[in-house]
Amino acid sequence: MSRSLTASTAPYRAVLASRIRSQRSHRVSFRVDALSSLLVGVVELAEVAVLYLQVEGIGGLDLRAVLLVFAIADLSFSLADMAFGHCDNLPEYLRAGTLDVFYLRPQPLLLQLVTSDIQLRRLARAAVSLAVLVVAVGLNDLSWDPHTVGLLALALVSGPVTFAAMFVWAAGAQFFLLDGAETTNAFVYGGRYAATQPASVWGRPLLVVFGFAFPMAFTAYLPVVTLLGLDGASRIGLPDWVGWLAPVAALWAWAFAAVSWRLGTRHYQGGGG
Repeated sequence: MSRSLTASTAPYRAVLASRIRSQRSHRVSFRVDALSSLLVGVVELAEVAVLYLQVEGIGGLDLRAVLLVFAIADLSFSLADMAFGHCDNLPEYLRAGTLDVFYLRPQPLLLQLVTSDIQLRRLARAAVSLAVLVVAVGLNDLSWDPHTVGLLALALVSGPVTFAAMFVWAAGAQFFLLDGAETTNAFVYGGRYAATQPASVWGRPLLVVFGFAFPMAFTAYLPVVTLLGLDGASRIGLPDWVGWLAPVAALWAWAFAAVSWRLGTRHYQGGGG
C-alpha cells in the first residue's frame, strides 16, 4: 500500500520539488518577493491596530480579541494561498489553451493544477500572522485546558481548508467567466479581509454572503468569540458554541467548491471552444 501510494504521488512531488528549486535558485527575486509579502502582512496588521487603538472596541471585540481573529484568519489565508493561490492562473491557461495539456496526463485535473506550483514567498506573510498569534494568545491570557487547545486546533486546521476551497471555487467559476478573475477575487480576497473583522458589524447581505454562503466568519471570528466566551455569536443570531462548527463550515465550503469545479470542467470544451 505504501509503495503504491509513493508511486502514485511521485509525479506531483517531482513537480513541486522542481518549483521549489526554481524559486530557491533565483535568490534575489525570491527575497524581494518574500519581503513584499512580509510588508503586506505588516501593513494589514497596522491597519487593524491603528483602527482599534482609537476606540475601546468594535462589534464586541477589543484590540486583544481582534488580534487573535486577525492572526488566525491571516495565517489560514496565507497557508491556503501558498498551496492553492496559483489556481488564479487558470484564466491564463484557459485563454492560451495550455490547460489542454493537463487533460493528456493520467492524473486528476484539479490535483495537477494544485501541485503545478507552490508560492514559498507566502511563508513570510504567514510568519507575520504566526508572530501575531503568539502575542495575541499571551495578551488574552488563555487557560491551556482541552477546551482551549481543541478549539484553537480546529480553527487552525479548518481555516486553511476553508480558504483553499475558496480558491478552488473561484477556479471552477473561471470556466464560465474567463476574464472574470476580478469578480471571483472580490469574494476570495474580499473574504480574507472580512474574516479578519468582527462579523457582528456586517450588514445583513454581507452576513449572508461571508457568514454562510462563503463561511468566512467560521475561519476565525466565531471560533475566537466561542473561545473567549464573548457574545459575538449571539449578536448575529447564532448559539455561543457555534465556533466548534468550523470543520462543518469547511466541509460546506469544499462541497460548494466541488460543485463549482465539476460544473466548470464539464462546461469546458477545449482551448478553441
